[in-house]
Amino acid sequence: MKDAHILSAIETTLRGPMANAHMANFDPDARLNEDLHLDSVLILHLLLHLETMHGIDVPEREMSKAGVGTVRDLIAFLTGQSIEAEQEEEIDIKVHCVVSCLSAAIKACPDLDHRPFYFGVWDTGFEVDDAFRLSYHGPTVKHDHFRHWFRRLYGVNVIGWYSKDRTKAENIACFEHLLATKRSTEHLMVMLDMYHLPERENKFNQNPFPHYIMIEKTPDPDRWFMHDPDYRWEGILPRAAILNAINQPTVAGGYIFDRAKARAPRNEDLRAYFEAVFLEKRNPMIDATRRIVRAHLDPAGPLNHTALADALRELPVLAIRKYAYEHGFAVFWRALDLPDQDFEDWCDEIEALHQGFRTLQYKITKLSASGDPALATQVFAALDALDQRETHIKAGLKAWFVKWQVSTFASGEVPLVMTGADQ
Repeated sequence: MKDAHILSAIETTLRGPMANAHMANFDPDARLNEDLHLDSVLILHLLLHLETMHGIDVPEREMSKAGVGTVRDLIAFLTGQSIEAEQEEEIDIKVHCVVSCLSAAIKACPDLDHRPFYFGVWDTGFEVDDAFRLSYHGPTVKHDHFRHWFRRLYGVNVIGWYSKDRTKAENIACFEHLLATKRSTEHLMVMLDMYHLPERENKFNQNPFPHYIMIEKTPDPDRWFMHDPDYRWEGILPRAAILNAINQPTVAGGYIFDRAKARAPRNEDLRAYFEAVFLEKRNPMIDATRRIVRAHLDPAGPLNHTALADALRELPVLAIRKYAYEHGFAVFWRALDLPDQDFEDWCDEIEALHQGFRTLQYKITKLSASGDPALATQVFAALDALDQRETHIKAGLKAWFVKWQVSTFASGEVPLVMTGADQ
């Protein structure tokens, strides 16, 4: 199939059934996310339209792994051509906005390692509401767990300054007072709605998009320095724009903490943290996804397959958290001085796990559109395969943890049987 035909099909789909509002930016070099505002879920919908309405085969290989960033890249992906991706500098894994903000402060401290704080982030909290919709943020998602362990590991108290007993205006006044008076070693976190901060592009383009960032003053009182560790961005933005994003009814939260006296975690606390968060025998996100799919396919229930794609729209946001396994392996790999190849092999497994969620998302999108029982079988098979792979990764991580215990603690002090929450 010729490139021109696929280009025309992409444009027709975006202008027609997808009603993309940013087609003034459309051309072969338009960036899918930044110019056309297509997040990972919308790209899957685009692929589905191209496959079902235009007869364009969608390859099995993973788009993000192929380096698809522009319309031209997408055409190359669909036609099996190689894509010349820009070589990116290796950067830290960022998978959770609260953890990323706290970890950024630890990274600013010489000789301290932030990676142990990512233990368990691969399974950290999410919400499934009464309509069986998955969300990374909601009323039941709390951060007290991270605050407790940050204090125990690094000796830093994370203080919540936002109060639900105050009005939004009063909380913003409190925020501005803290910003004006905080010490240079203090970090001021605030939750804002990224959707209402158009100056900041993000790969998901969600509405709403609750997200924690950190703010600093600048010499200009009308402009603030915003540090977003989770999206690896920092820069100066108008004070009014940031306050508008904070003022949205979709967000409420904030913390302040001082890294001045941060210390290295004690080994016994590292062990306790790992054991507290390690769920060896279950994979909560996969279990929740399976329940959601079943609920939407149950002929006796109130839901139907057409709402399934929307119910799992935030799955890509949560799937990124699986990269936290790399931090877990890295802690023990460095401590035990294990071969580089051993670590790289597990990183490949983790990458395959994440890519498997992307493949699952496309199957779910197709199932939601058609309700085809054969596709339902494929979705459940994909979930089972992901379950098996993640359990395998956890078994490998536990084995490294046990080796670390043996090498770290005196004989007789090491509990070789896990004492985690699901044992």
